[in-house]
Amino acid sequence: MNIKVIVFDFDGTIADTRDAIVEITNRLSGEFGYKPVSPKEVSQLRDLNSKEIIRRSEIPLTKLPFLLRRLKLELGQKLYKLQPVYGVASALAELKGQGYQVGIVTSNSEENVVTFLENNQLSELFDFIYSGSTLFGKNQVINNFIKGNNLASEAVVYVGDETRDIEAARKSKIKVVAVSWGFNSRDALAQYRPDFLIDEPQNLVEAIALLASSPQAVPKKEKNRLIKTLSSYVRNRVTFWRS
Repeated sequence: MNIKVIVFDFDGTIADTRDAIVEITNRLSGEFGYKPVSPKEVSQLRDLNSKEIIRRSEIPLTKLPFLLRRLKLELGQKLYKLQPVYGVASALAELKGQGYQVGIVTSNSEENVVTFLENNQLSELFDFIYSGSTLFGKNQVINNFIKGNNLASEAVVYVGDETRDIEAARKSKIKVVAVSWGFNSRDALAQYRPDFLIDEPQNLVEAIALLASSPQAVPKKEKNRLIKTLSSYVRNRVTFWRS
């Protein structure tokens, strides 16, 4: 498989924004007509997809676009406090050093992403930032990015932390690596059967290497050899969905 471009989600995958997003949405609950959530409820929400979360929150759908706009604005004011997920920078640098184009496709604002990357000295690790608005799925944003850059779908891998990232990648017919350190739980992500499900940023390099030698690109015997030669750490921490 001729992988050229690795596309990352931003919130929860690159930037550790979960606590900030929960704090903002709880504070805005009275204004937008939904109930704030407790830490226990946040843990439960990690097992749900986006539509289920919205349904449970009982937020009026007519107010949802305005809530998302406020969320982006207020998150931008907190960016100076936020940090990248531990270990992500090293993994990004290694992938970049291997010659991949590395970028971000996100529903957050480009201004927020640029500010965060500059604040954390990560700007040089990314070749592009593509921002697009979406409520329930990112596949149209991904499709626009792929089409706008004349890319073949098999040349792109998407990395994200939510079930909707997996759904979007499937609809866009690209490979997807799900990460369990973001919003959705490992169990929730596993139900959507990503190509890989990893628990540590340091596993990204191994996951991409194995995807680059996918079943479509190598004989089954060679594929099995590649799986067996992974380090014991990676075998324990990376879930590979065999087709």
